[in-house]
Amino acid sequence: MSQTYLLTGALGCIGAWVVKTIVERGDRPVVFDLGDDPRRLKDVLDEEQLAEVAFVQGDITDLDALKGAIEQHGARRIVHLAGLQVPFCRADPPLGASVNVLGTIHVFEAAKALGVGGVVYASSAAVYGPPQADAGPPDEAAACEPATHYGVYKRANEGNARVYWLDDGISSVALRPLTVYGVGRDQGLTSGPTVAMKAAVLGRPFTIPFSGSTDFNYVADTAAAFVACADHAPEGAQVYNLHGDSVAVQRIVEVVHELAPESRAGIGFEGPELPVPPALEGSALHQAIPDLPYTPLEEGVRATLDRFRRLAEEGRIDTRDLDR
Repeated sequence: MSQTYLLTGALGCIGAWVVKTIVERGDRPVVFDLGDDPRRLKDVLDEEQLAEVAFVQGDITDLDALKGAIEQHGARRIVHLAGLQVPFCRADPPLGASVNVLGTIHVFEAAKALGVGGVVYASSAAVYGPPQADAGPPDEAAACEPATHYGVYKRANEGNARVYWLDDGISSVALRPLTVYGVGRDQGLTSGPTVAMKAAVLGRPFTIPFSGSTDFNYVADTAAAFVACADHAPEGAQVYNLHGDSVAVQRIVEVVHELAPESRAGIGFEGPELPVPPALEGSALHQAIPDLPYTPLEEGVRATLDRFRRLAEEGRIDTRDLDR
């Protein structure tokens, strides 16, 4: 029998790909989101797939609305992705705390009230803060000293999840991605590499606004990990790093140049290194849930460029991230 999944924030990048993952395997996604713009979903789903999605417009800071959506649709799993990215939390910390922390508490309160299992939510590598000199990739037991409001809020969510397990027996998984890339990634501190791929396809110049190295996660793999954790993670308040390909930003630019030679003059990078470790130790997730998909960097970039080309040919490519 098919399962029903409630997805918060599913109009975002990872959310759109989670919806795609769920629809393609024959399960039912219910999108609970404050927004009403399905453009990222349309970027990755065809019309037939989009027709399988139920939409509920609601605010994650409204607990009654969230519980009502879960009850109405009979959801038995929750994938919680609603949240404000680093720049938005910096610009308005109270709003960031309301959405990112209170919103996550509401997810757990709804799960407790309605007996929902399989809660998985987005944490972030931002919980670690700036990399330590001569330190290797941090594992899940490494010290966390976040340098942004966003990272502090994500760390608070992990702590609250642990208390909900201790007090109420609610199992959950936090996934800590670093730099997610792929079609739909057009907001946030680490969206630059994807925006550069879009610019390359359109023949427009773009400079990725950071340098150094980072851990690149292809969005389809990221989405698959969220769904697998909702279904198969061990009991408890689990926290897992997501490790992909740890490479220099320069390498991303080189791959884009190789796969879109016309972009050589217009795509580059400059700026400070990211205030997080350049790589994460991610073996714990694969020990807990074997056989998760992995897309090599060159293959993921190629797939992203190809999808952008198709959207451009169809006159459906969104350029707001390039125009701002």
